[in-house]
Amino acid sequence: MQIRELEIPDSYEITPKQFGDDRGVFLEWYRFDRLAEAVGHPLSLAQGNTSVSKRGVVRGIHFADVPPSQAKYVTATHGAVLDFVIDIRVGSPTFGKWDSVLLDDVDRRAIYIAEGLGHCFVALTDDATVSYLVTSTFNAEREHGIDPLDPDVGLVFPDAAGEPLLSPKDTAAPSLAEAAASGLLPTWEAARAYYDALNKGA
Repeated sequence: MQIRELEIPDSYEITPKQFGDDRGVFLEWYRFDRLAEAVGHPLSLAQGNTSVSKRGVVRGIHFADVPPSQAKYVTATHGAVLDFVIDIRVGSPTFGKWDSVLLDDVDRRAIYIAEGLGHCFVALTDDATVSYLVTSTFNAEREHGIDPLDPDVGLVFPDAAGEPLLSPKDTAAPSLAEAAASGLLPTWEAARAYYDALNKGA
């Protein structure tokens, strides 16, 4: 597989090598050792999630308190989504910026999103099926959101997605500026300290 760091530090695009024949396709969609080489430590996986979304559904922007937050390894097993990583770490050199990766059942890419980063995707097809491996279990009290339509973040959804469809929770989420002003966002310093502790533990 090929692993490429995205424009947002501590996030990576993973492109697997696919082996196809007249029976179908085989690939390794997750390799703990290869990812550990890139991020500096192996992932301690705690939970696996799957979502199925119709075209236009937007999930996110979601994040969790640091520490421990929740690193994510995400792929689309059916259909297609455009997956976004947003730097919400106050003090980061790329604070407020984002990058994206097309996840689909053709190239079968994955994206790794470190603790403290924001995550969002928009479904480009009906029945878009996304699977997540995460490093901590869900804790509602530590989970937060930012409005994915915040113009200051400026996520660009493809025309193929159609009209964005948001949950009431995501619709009511604060803007990035509001979240920062309320002290809700993780800091660059706290995230780096957490990454360093994980790397030393490796």
